[in-house]
Amino acid sequence: MIGLGTWEAPINTIAFRGIGRMTISDNNGEYDFKFEIPDVDIPEIVVSDVVEDGNTLTASAECDLVKGKKIPVSVTFEGDTLTGLIKVPFIGRVKLNGKRIG
Repeated sequence: MIGLGTWEAPINTIAFRGIGRMTISDNNGEYDFKFEIPDVDIPEIVVSDVVEDGNTLTASAECDLVKGKKIPVSVTFEGDTLTGLIKVPFIGRVKLNGKRIG
């Protein structure tokens, strides 16, 4: 499994600007994801269809903010850094450049 740990990345969109955190853990051989934005209540985010390819994870995410839409996510891990892309409906492409914090 790749990317295990807690990661932090700035988020800069027309709807939100701040820091996002993602914790990736091993749940009996399956990836488990927890998302948070410090001091902000966010809706539950469900991640599915996770595919590991080298040092890149691709997946689909769903949340109540964009009901019925699957959000494509791709994140590449290089040591203690990550880069990625999230294609959020109605907002557009959100680029990620983050680091491991735990």
